[in-house]
Amino acid sequence: QLQLVESGGGLVQPGGSLRLSCAASGFTLDYYAIGWFRQAPGKGREGVSCIRSGGSSINLADSVKGRFTISRDNAKNTVYLQMNSLKPEDTGIYYCAAGRGCSGYVPGYSYWGQGTQVTVSS
Repeated sequence: QLQLVESGGGLVQPGGSLRLSCAASGFTLDYYAIGWFRQAPGKGREGVSCIRSGGSSINLADSVKGRFTISRDNAKNTVYLQMNSLKPEDTGIYYCAAGRGCSGYVPGYSYWGQGTQVTVSS
């Protein structure tokens, strides 16, 4: 069974950091682009960052530039999202998704995880 599982979410104070993980089972991530998306309450799903199979990455949201870093460890079949200087507006459910190329559009990805909650609040 093909599956993506996110972990690492939680409650953090403004200015804090979290590292999210996206682990794959049932398939290898080596040949996929992996995107991170987030969804705030009452809003649509927004692309955050994406890393291509070759390792290059792009930001999908201007609001996270300089604060979020995406990386991948193919040996562990896992992609990470390091989030620093977190703000209350970063609050939401964070999803990872696998696709053939990086895109900020939800239909561009074939496989999705169940999401992990990130709450930034004092």
